[in-house]
Amino acid sequence: SSLPQIDEHSLCFYNDKGAVEIQGMVAEEPDVRSRSCLVKFSASEINIDSERREVSGTALIQVPRYPVYHYGDTLQVTGKLKTPVPFDDFDYKSYLARQGIYSVIYYPKVELLDSGKGFEPLQWIYSLRERLSSSLARALPEPQGSLAQGILLGIRGNIPYSLNQAFSRTGTAHLLAISGLHIAIVIGMILSLGILVFGRQRSIYIWLALIAIWLYALLTGMHPPVIRGAIMGSLFLIAEYLGRQRSAITALAFAAAAMVGIQPQILWSVSFQLSFLAMAGLIFLFPYFQAWGRKGVAALFGDKTAIATATSMITDSFAVTLAAIIAVWPLIAYNFGVVSLVGLPATFFSLPALPAIIVTAALVAF
Repeated sequence: SSLPQIDEHSLCFYNDKGAVEIQGMVAEEPDVRSRSCLVKFSASEINIDSERREVSGTALIQVPRYPVYHYGDTLQVTGKLKTPVPFDDFDYKSYLARQGIYSVIYYPKVELLDSGKGFEPLQWIYSLRERLSSSLARALPEPQGSLAQGILLGIRGNIPYSLNQAFSRTGTAHLLAISGLHIAIVIGMILSLGILVFGRQRSIYIWLALIAIWLYALLTGMHPPVIRGAIMGSLFLIAEYLGRQRSAITALAFAAAAMVGIQPQILWSVSFQLSFLAMAGLIFLFPYFQAWGRKGVAALFGDKTAIATATSMITDSFAVTLAAIIAVWPLIAYNFGVVSLVGLPATFFSLPALPAIIVTAALVAF
């Protein structure tokens, strides 16, 4: 029932029928790559044989990197609508269908008709993100600049291929992919730091984590995978606040069911599955790993309060990482064919730098 009704008012009805002229709006901030740009284009009108018709539907348009387009730009696009086809054993058609995209256009003629026609708060968020990205590019050399853009803002198109491969081989690519796993790691870091500084008395550490993940979601452009991760992370934190961590799986399942009810295709989205499993790992596995870590700290340091507290913070962060990574490992292995045996220790040694990178990159960007 969620699939589009294909008729003369559907954009995909005109796939593979020659050149057409379409008017519509850029539906999201474009995905800028090294040599090209991918634009999600929401169509409103199509011109065929000098006859204009109202249509609905989204096409993915591949254009040169320049000129630059933005969310809310109204465009007139002339090119050939095509049905996506699989390539290199990748089901590209199903991948796009899960995003509600059933048509692609490669390097059409594009004319900018107007700008600033999108949802104003979203335009402001995208504009802020673009200014921060430009600021980082001006202030930092490469590859540090593109790495800061990836970790702080989720903009990974400028990261060199060799660096991307290094992250992939060492099982630390999740540090760049801002999704449920990343939100889980950030939650663990903020919780551990908040408890160390403020203690557990007034639940300040929970509110700090809530503010941190939504501020982080805002900086990354409020894209669907990040919003899903932030929602699921918020449910975990609310369960922690209410003292009902063992009931968190009910809230998590409800959130997942509501998301699937609103957008059924999301069930097959890898980012949705990663978000769900990462939070499930926090709910089911983290308490055990945390308890084992603290027992070990108590056995080693006893009543040496300062040392024990600092060490407990480190073991708690490691417990969060271990819980999230173990939960998503099978999914990563299935979808990407990669399981890095050095992923856990590499992540453990990388994690202490992550909060400092986020904070200092934000300061430099602002």
